[in-house]
Amino acid sequence: MTGSHPALSQPIPGSNPSLVGAWDQIVLPPEDKMRLLNHALLALTLRRGTASSTSLPVHGLLVLAGPPGTGKTTLARGLSSQLYRQLGDRLGPVTLIEVNPHALASDLHGQTQRGIATVFEEHVPAMAADGPTVLLLDEVETLAFSRSEASTETNPVDVHRATDAVLAGIDRIGRECPTLITVATTNFSLTVDAAFLSRADCVIEIGLPGAKAIEAILRDTIEALAAHTEASASSPLTASARDPKLAKIAATLEGHDGRQVRKFVVDALATESDLAIAPERLSIEVLAAHAQVASRQLAEEDRDAA
Repeated sequence: MTGSHPALSQPIPGSNPSLVGAWDQIVLPPEDKMRLLNHALLALTLRRGTASSTSLPVHGLLVLAGPPGTGKTTLARGLSSQLYRQLGDRLGPVTLIEVNPHALASDLHGQTQRGIATVFEEHVPAMAADGPTVLLLDEVETLAFSRSEASTETNPVDVHRATDAVLAGIDRIGRECPTLITVATTNFSLTVDAAFLSRADCVIEIGLPGAKAIEAILRDTIEALAAHTEASASSPLTASARDPKLAKIAATLEGHDGRQVRKFVVDALATESDLAIAPERLSIEVLAAHAQVASRQLAEEDRDAA
């Protein structure tokens, strides 16, 4: 196999427990998760054999778009665990490879284009040769920036070259790597080149969680904290995960992303020294009071941004 490239991670087996947890812990409408998984399975099915890429334009490219903190990257990582669950080793071992786009970007004229070409033409095909592989292309707007939006300040020639190289690479691995699934994530889909998005088999918009999803995220975070601290079943922390008031707290936190919701629980522990020392003392009352503070802060941020 071609030697490793600094922009590529080492392959991670799809059977890795952390990847299973990554998929399970992202709270989304079930249909969004199933659409992502089913498109990946469909791409693996339809790209076998010699089907015409013109008549059947399946690139094996899936795009997750939406605000920061909504779980796009974690979900993309977890996809490899679900392919492993569905396929086992029938098509070879399932692996995850991650691309660091910032390791490809260069201020030197033409270097970004050459780096992208090398990764897509040499390294990725070699690493994906053994079986189903999920290639995670995070923050894709870094490399496939919309050519129509390129300004003179960003050197439009280099933007065009980098985006052209990404498009050529996606086309190539789409043709030559039938067991490779590329998942691209973006926080700013309007800045991603239209030609890149048109190649996607599906673009899934992941929005901010609603009250029900926030409640599920809060409960999962509290239960994880209780397990980590070995809190007893009678502790305020454990009880708060079952308290009906959690639904009202979740409604108060609407407008926060999933990452912020999880950090909200941690931040509540930092409101008092006693809680920081003994997290099992965290009660539903403390969470409710802290939710009011968080809600006011979000409202102030929205007013400042307006």
